[in-house]
Amino acid sequence: MGESSQHKTTHFGYRDVPESEKQRLVGDVFRSVASKYDVMNDLMSMGVHRLWKRFAIDQAGVRPGMRVLDLAGGTGDLAVLMHRQMKGKGELVLADINDAMLEVGRDRLMDKGIAGAVEFVQANAEELPFPSDRFDVVTMAFGLRNVTHKQRALESIFRVLKPGGKLLVLEFSKPVAPGLDKIYDAYSFSILPKLGKLVANDETSYRYLAESIRKHPDQETLKEMMSRAGFGRVDYFNLTGGIVALHKAWKIQ
Repeated sequence: MGESSQHKTTHFGYRDVPESEKQRLVGDVFRSVASKYDVMNDLMSMGVHRLWKRFAIDQAGVRPGMRVLDLAGGTGDLAVLMHRQMKGKGELVLADINDAMLEVGRDRLMDKGIAGAVEFVQANAEELPFPSDRFDVVTMAFGLRNVTHKQRALESIFRVLKPGGKLLVLEFSKPVAPGLDKIYDAYSFSILPKLGKLVANDETSYRYLAESIRKHPDQETLKEMMSRAGFGRVDYFNLTGGIVALHKAWKIQ
């Protein structure tokens, strides 16, 4: 018999923790940083995260009339852009496992006057509460690395996509530009936690975020995982020297 999830361990940053505890620990991190999440994203990336997200949306090819799921949608950056492309026609669902992030996202979209056109769902990526073959497009930006069972999440996403549907995963990845890894490490472990302490009064959470990036599968490994989940035509684009990668895959009919 296999080990129960209470006895199996997984990584929480550089710490090994029981699998059954990771979801709660990650939840605590995002509840702590939710109110400062957008400000910190701008500071951490010097605004470049907005370009990464626009590129992802361009690749998603969302059109009016589509059914779209923005998974780990957080504060709604992608949802705002996709709502604009959908022109109020179709179905746009913003889902996140974290209640605090979902609340910030709902408030933000309400301020923009578009909350009524978006459905907000608290959901675990590993067990999506949607019918099979429902969505034309699923997007997931900077959320997959926090999932306990990534393969299970990819399989769940595959199930809810329509045949011919598309998945876009935007995530921190492994730098490929020569010398960039050393600069990136110095920034991530020396500057980023101090920035978190100064702006969000939370050095520990931002140290975890830096560590979680290092533990996330690299570009080729994630590509293989997506293929194993059933996806076809899997490809990726390295952005900013591989600091971020956009993986794109299809549910082949």
